[in-house]
Amino acid sequence: MLMAHPAVLCNLIEQYETLKVLQAENGGEEVRRRMDDLAYTLCVSTGTRDVDAALIAARHRLPGARTEDDSVLSA
Repeated sequence: MLMAHPAVLCNLIEQYETLKVLQAENGGEEVRRRMDDLAYTLCVSTGTRDVDAALIAARHRLPGARTEDDSVLSA
């Protein structure tokens, strides 16, 4: 599987989180469409099937990510 460059992943995460705030405030169709596009791109870029898993995987690939972080594991 091809791996997206960390700078690309960082940009995708920032865009998605910004649009998530806009969606909460406005709820416009254009914002929703762009969020869907970003979610798809994040999933493809990380080899995952849902946006939450894609965001976690993308964050783990960023410089400085703690590889031993077990925050996604249940207690």
